[in-house]
Amino acid sequence: MRSFIKYFIVVFLGTIHLGYAQELVNLQGVVKDNLGETVIGATVVIKENNKFGQTDSNGKYIIPKLQSNKQYTVEVSYIGYTFFSQQLTLTGDKTFNITLKPDNYNLSEINIQAKSKVQLVKEKAYNVAVVDAVKLHSRAMDIGHALDKVSGIRVREDGGVGSNMNISLNGYSGNQIKFFIDGIPMDNFGSAFQMNNIPINLANRIEIYKGVVPVGLGSDALGGAINIITNTYDKTSLDMSYSYGSFNTHRTNVNFVFVDKKSGFFTQLNAYQNYSDNDYKVRADVNDINSGVIIGQNVKVKRFHDKYHNENFVGQIGLVNKSFADRIAIGINLGQSYKEVQTGARIQTVFGKLHQRGDIVMPTFVYKKNNLFTEGLDVSINANYNLGSDQVIDTVYRRYNLLGDYVDYEDMYGKKGGERNRTLYKYKNNNGMVNTIVNYKLGSKHNFSLSNTINFFKRKGEDELYPNDILKNKPSETTKNISGLSYQYTPSTVWGVTAFGKYYNQHIKYTESYNPSGQWGDYAYREYKKDNNEFGYGITGSVFVLDNLQLKTSFEKSIRLPSSNELFGDNVNTVGVGTLRPEKSYNYNLGVNYQPHIGKYHSFNIDVNGFFRDSKDFIHQKLIGATKDKLGFENVASIKNTGIEGEIRYFYKRNFNIGVNGTYQNMINTNKYVGGLESPIYKDKMPNIPYMYGNADVNYTFDKVFKDDNLTLGYSVMYIKSFYLYWPSLGSRADGKFDVPDQVSHDLLVTYSFGKDTKYQFTFEARNMFDKVVYDNFSLQKPGRSFVGKFRYFF
Repeated sequence: MRSFIKYFIVVFLGTIHLGYAQELVNLQGVVKDNLGETVIGATVVIKENNKFGQTDSNGKYIIPKLQSNKQYTVEVSYIGYTFFSQQLTLTGDKTFNITLKPDNYNLSEINIQAKSKVQLVKEKAYNVAVVDAVKLHSRAMDIGHALDKVSGIRVREDGGVGSNMNISLNGYSGNQIKFFIDGIPMDNFGSAFQMNNIPINLANRIEIYKGVVPVGLGSDALGGAINIITNTYDKTSLDMSYSYGSFNTHRTNVNFVFVDKKSGFFTQLNAYQNYSDNDYKVRADVNDINSGVIIGQNVKVKRFHDKYHNENFVGQIGLVNKSFADRIAIGINLGQSYKEVQTGARIQTVFGKLHQRGDIVMPTFVYKKNNLFTEGLDVSINANYNLGSDQVIDTVYRRYNLLGDYVDYEDMYGKKGGERNRTLYKYKNNNGMVNTIVNYKLGSKHNFSLSNTINFFKRKGEDELYPNDILKNKPSETTKNISGLSYQYTPSTVWGVTAFGKYYNQHIKYTESYNPSGQWGDYAYREYKKDNNEFGYGITGSVFVLDNLQLKTSFEKSIRLPSSNELFGDNVNTVGVGTLRPEKSYNYNLGVNYQPHIGKYHSFNIDVNGFFRDSKDFIHQKLIGATKDKLGFENVASIKNTGIEGEIRYFYKRNFNIGVNGTYQNMINTNKYVGGLESPIYKDKMPNIPYMYGNADVNYTFDKVFKDDNLTLGYSVMYIKSFYLYWPSLGSRADGKFDVPDQVSHDLLVTYSFGKDTKYQFTFEARNMFDKVVYDNFSLQKPGRSFVGKFRYFF
């Protein structure tokens, strides 16, 4: 820890010292069209260094901290207007107003966010999709569900609000996909701050990297990453919303940002809560609580022990656009969560009192400085430390059925037990992280990036019911250090290529029990230590064959180190395996994006991506235990996955769009021999993983329904092809060869926006309108038909 603190202080003070004594100027102005109307949401780009500013509700933009006495190229690209480009020399702060001319076609709306982010889609070689989260702020959803409509992504969850969520991206899922918030890894943030409870209003946009991940996102993603971008801190804003829905579900969010442009001071306060009884009905076989005899098959019963709520506060204060820092801030993330556990890994295991609690206490620090003593040298430091904890409470010695009937137990010694394992185990997943990124842009063609992420994890717990339990009292620790170096060559906006290398190091330490003599009842304890050292590399490139036709391709040897959850479990439904080996995968990707335009009002976006994954030591989740009610992990020696995903979308003006996307993946076990014998599951599809799924949706906006009010209607449908729950070659249907059947779900959306500036919005949603039975994980049913309304105010 001392070396970590010393490293942090040295880098921090050094970057501040180097940030002084620069003569920097600001470029600002207003963007209008040929009729003199202001253009809102256009992005003004400096071509030489990719700095940008976006126009506000008054058409104003500002690009701070540019080098004085230097010539720059100013570019603007916006839907419905011709491309603007002009060179100018800055000798001091300058006001530069821009007039855009109308074009005879529109840019595709689906790519507005990606291209308005400095048109980097044309220059980046990464296969990245972007969700414009601002357009979803009227919806009553968390960030996880906002991803469910993206091509190639499948969001899987155990049930309703707050349930375990698993996001699959092109064949990889769970811990194989890494999550970031403003580029900061979200590893071990705790149960109180996760994708299943963060409201969509917290995000400005969401970047989805399919395949190769930039080294700046310093983590061990095996085949993809999701980066949540929050506020830009460039203006004062307020966003408040409240929603109420079926199953007594309440969601509240307040997001306030204050910016004093003169002093550069800013503060950001975000508070939100989620609550739901999750008492929706499911279909299942019901047993008599005393005899165990099935008294009803496929009976519709209400979940009675699935309440969830969480409350979270994110605060930050700091300075922006100062001579010593473009942004420097300290913050705190405080939160708590409560979750009742209704079932085990399968619906047949029923609980009535077992529950979990969690909290997060996380101080944060951010420092960013562009052009750090020389043009093109950018440095950023992010650090946090989670002091939060989680607890499992299981002290009621009962057995329940799905009707809520129960039987009390007491063992022969008169001691109480629990529904699963009697426990009050409380543990701290203390996690510290320091992420340092140094970028150097040499001219307009060459860019170098160096990153290093240190992640410290220590689980220390105790159980007041078993104070002398050595395994629970001894800490479990992992330390990960991931370093990356990349070189990007972009000779023009037509093509570019990036090569990179990554080094991975992990140290694991925990206490395990063993049998020293081999005799029954003889056990002892020993410390287990292990080090993993791996090296990965790759190359990615893109080229525009035509102005609206782009090809992207990449290759990567990726490494994914076992996570703390896989190594140590969660003490509820998941059993850790401390001896897991790192996953390795050779990943190949090829993508095509085509954006044809017809006339002034019609445009299309066609996106197709093919991928091939050759993975070794693939970490596979499986059911374990005598009753198959818990989850465990194993390394599968060899897995190959060939797949294709794509989307086509049509736009008419800004009022109408319709689209469909689909994914097919053939994920095969290629481990031929086990113990010298040919494996019976050789060439089997991987179980409990959907291999074909897709979405379709249509949306129309009626302008000026009443004066300046707008009405948006949306309809969507989700389809998942049936898939096996276990290995296909094992057993028959008569012996319990279960599968998850075909699933189709329909949703309806209505949003009404009041007034010219649309500061007030009301949204109504009907989900799973036809009340179909839908599953994700091990046949655990999700909610049926539900309704929700949301009111939002913002400025």
